[in-house]
Amino acid sequence: MQALELILILLAVTAALQIVAERYSIPLPALLILAGLILAVTPGLPRVELDPGIIFLIFIPPLLYWAALTTSLRDLSRNLRSISLLAVGLVLATMIVVAWVAHAIFPEMTWSSAFVLGAIVSPPDAVAVSAVTRRLGLPDAINTILNGESLLNDAAAFVAYRMAVAAVVAGTFSIWQAGFRFVWTGVGAIALGLVIGWLIGLLRRLIGRTPLAENTISLLTPFVAFIPAERLGLASVLTVVATGLYLGRRGPQVVSAVTRLQTIAMWEMLVFILEGLIFIIVGLELRNVLQALTGHSLSRLIYYTVVLSAVMIAVRMGFVFVGSYLPRFIGGHRRGRSKAEPYPPWREVLFVGWAGMRGGDSLVIALALPLVTQLGGPFPARDLIIFLTFGVILISLVMQGFSLVPIIRWLKLTADTAAADNEESKARLRSAQAGLRRLSEVGEKQPAASNAVVDKLRQHHEHRIHRLTSGKVNDESQTDARYQADYRRIRLEMISAERREIVSLRDKSEISDNVMRRIQQDLDLEEVLLSPHES
Repeated sequence: MQALELILILLAVTAALQIVAERYSIPLPALLILAGLILAVTPGLPRVELDPGIIFLIFIPPLLYWAALTTSLRDLSRNLRSISLLAVGLVLATMIVVAWVAHAIFPEMTWSSAFVLGAIVSPPDAVAVSAVTRRLGLPDAINTILNGESLLNDAAAFVAYRMAVAAVVAGTFSIWQAGFRFVWTGVGAIALGLVIGWLIGLLRRLIGRTPLAENTISLLTPFVAFIPAERLGLASVLTVVATGLYLGRRGPQVVSAVTRLQTIAMWEMLVFILEGLIFIIVGLELRNVLQALTGHSLSRLIYYTVVLSAVMIAVRMGFVFVGSYLPRFIGGHRRGRSKAEPYPPWREVLFVGWAGMRGGDSLVIALALPLVTQLGGPFPARDLIIFLTFGVILISLVMQGFSLVPIIRWLKLTADTAAADNEESKARLRSAQAGLRRLSEVGEKQPAASNAVVDKLRQHHEHRIHRLTSGKVNDESQTDARYQADYRRIRLEMISAERREIVSLRDKSEISDNVMRRIQQDLDLEEVLLSPHES
């Protein structure tokens, strides 16, 4: 009962803080981790020990999967160089620098355990980044780079983490074996993710329109990807991301309208609950991390945690600016200024450098460290690693989280909606034209009784196209039962044609996934309204 009581309390706190965050434009994760700290020291509340492995399995796969599922593959590919530099290069650079600093500061921190700490804290957290930046109205390029980085960097960090832990536990390390493992676990994870995505897509196509069964499959998908990858020793988070990206691309062809609407509502609620719980749990872990104080004064540990956080921010800032400008400078020097790639605005580069926040997955991994090595001795500096990880996350979420909105205002960053609005207008026009073409095809095959329906739909769609080009529309309605039946049947065929058109535009990279989803949702809502018997 204690666990259930705690979860109910946490859900209530999450909902209350959501209201506060929305009203005062405060990043919700920062409020949640502070609430967790308060709950951790509140007397009388149930105290439950949580298994780190279970926490990781429950929280990380579904949150990563939904983030990947709703990521635009077109935008991801357009920013692939920047994302790759951050997701791999910056992770490795941060790990090396953090390991060097930690080894220099703490005598009990061996090189292997220092690299373990570096691998744990090096990747920004996908959950933290998306939870904080989702509603800030940032330019699309910044959102894409930050979310893409946080999706892919876990793979590099987790592989490095496992190699470092293995070196500590076994007491040996081989650079060649480590390099081979790094490549194998990454490539194998992507291949497995694509296979699982294909199989899930095939299964959903075979079972047909069964919304409850389809959404059950949707809930199980991240675990179906994660668990086999874990058993095979692959980069399991990369498998989840690959599965999500694949199904996000294939979903519009295999998922029905009513299922898609239910899926969005279900996942939005689930993501809200999981994000809320994981950040509060980070705060609640204060009880456990205080055990790391043995042999160190609290003030000294806090000081060195601040030093590590400052080092990580400095490394990220330097890497982001060098990675953003140096390749373009070299490329421009080789190809000539006329063909040089334009430099990104310094304001956007600065914000990307500042916005790399650590989150709950780092603490979960730290808590899951082995207690002993193969020789039977204690894992070197295990408690210290846990405390430093907790401190870095706390500073990251609170200091950087609360500062994001003022920094956005200072840098005058705003969402570049003009391009997306233009894409959406063109896509809606093309969709309406596709529906009108399908109407003409249907009209040639319909009996005379349906002529009135065809004429009415044609008139409506011609006005719709006129509205999209001139802003005017004329809509009428009729209530005749036979008319309504014919209307539903023919209009559903038109909606199917319109949906195929916007998916085709997305596949040709003429519109983004976000634009496709907005138009698709309108078509789905209309289809569900025309089909009241579906549930």
